[in-house]
Amino acid sequence: MSDDILSVSDAAAQLGFTDQYIRKLIREGRIPAKKVGNTWVIPQTSIENHRVKNDLETGDHSRIQQKSNKAIALSFFSGAMGLDIGLEKEGIEVILASEIDKATRATISYNKPDIALLGDICEYSASDIRKAAGLTPSDDIDLIVGGPPCQAFSTAGKRGGFSDSRGNVFLTFIDRIIELSPKYAVIENVRGLLSAPLSHRPHECRGFGYPPLTPEEEKGGALWFILKKIRAAGYEVSFNLYNAANYGSPQKRERVIIVCSRNGVKMPYLKPTHSETGYYGLPKWRTVREALQGMEKTEHHYVKFPEKRLKYYRLLKAGQYWKHLPEDLQKEALGASYYAGGGKTGFLRRLPWNEPSPTLVTHPAMPATDLAHPEENRPLSIQEYKRIQEFPDTWEVQGSLIDQYRQVGNAVPVSLGRAIGRLILSGLNETANENSFDEFPYSRYKNTSDMQWTDLFMSRNKLANKSKQLEMHL
Repeated sequence: MSDDILSVSDAAAQLGFTDQYIRKLIREGRIPAKKVGNTWVIPQTSIENHRVKNDLETGDHSRIQQKSNKAIALSFFSGAMGLDIGLEKEGIEVILASEIDKATRATISYNKPDIALLGDICEYSASDIRKAAGLTPSDDIDLIVGGPPCQAFSTAGKRGGFSDSRGNVFLTFIDRIIELSPKYAVIENVRGLLSAPLSHRPHECRGFGYPPLTPEEEKGGALWFILKKIRAAGYEVSFNLYNAANYGSPQKRERVIIVCSRNGVKMPYLKPTHSETGYYGLPKWRTVREALQGMEKTEHHYVKFPEKRLKYYRLLKAGQYWKHLPEDLQKEALGASYYAGGGKTGFLRRLPWNEPSPTLVTHPAMPATDLAHPEENRPLSIQEYKRIQEFPDTWEVQGSLIDQYRQVGNAVPVSLGRAIGRLILSGLNETANENSFDEFPYSRYKNTSDMQWTDLFMSRNKLANKSKQLEMHL
């Protein structure tokens, strides 16, 4: 090709899209191109014009005022708005979103152009936020929701907690909740928040001869600090670790949901709508097959597996992974990783048809977190990602294909958002009451409810104090 004429693959590389998506844009007339024989040729100017038209720079803007009789919510760290879609499906209107990522802001602006859009929460006062949302100082806010960056608390990260700049953003979010004083606030985060310390003491500075760990240095110190801060502002708090599959999501994804109530009445746990085996008289978990039903004619856009990985995928069936390969191929397939610890269940993993999907990740073709189609020799497409996270097919995710995977992979499943919406509305309507699901396995982990977690946290501190007293006596 000449410098001024591009092939489909050249155009895809420049824009960060797949070849399939470029062909779709050509068919829709969004990228002017000419067919020479069986090949599309694209002028470089077409690509430049498309890039200018679809620039992901989206400025902050205020809400376009619309009358509404619904409960209202402000959303922070909004991502691709999976939680917010769930709230709106239950009748709560989201009137403001806050997000710093360019591609994600473009997604919000494209799908919800009338709501307010702000950037970094640290740059806005409570007054600024009210103004952007079209609220007066005296207007009551029904709900604030947000999932502050979780990397600082993830068990896979360095556990920087609030010494990490992302952790400080978490504290800013708590401050804005207190200043804006909504009737309810919901904080969503990863499981690692339950065990993250507020401050980390090096292991070589623990044990005999050193003072006992303070509550802030204990496992869970970060959450303890957050709870004290919220309760000091007059809010009552309940929380648990919830598996989204128990709420109708075709995905086993676990998230901490903290519900704060201004009226001082502790809210019950989210009421499950599904269960793994149908216990409690609930429908069984939804499956990948159910989620992907009716997609036979969908045009799929996806990243590709390296050819050397496809060699092994051709030998695997739905629901299988590397351990289902012939023994002589297992070491060959994993290389040095074969000798590493852990179950390595993410290697060469085909999704099952008749179970929920494992947790979607931000890239379906990374070696240790593969998410392959149950039958086809490819990763899940972005269209399948959206289905599993329960986004409407009409929800347009902006940016490159990698941007899209990241946004959808990070989202809260819509069904979990709906469960939160139902709980908040029951509180606003004063119909909330304890559900009758005693001993329900909300998560596959233990001691994750507020009561269990608090008992465990307090017992750790008592044990540490007794240990210190014994050491002083010796």
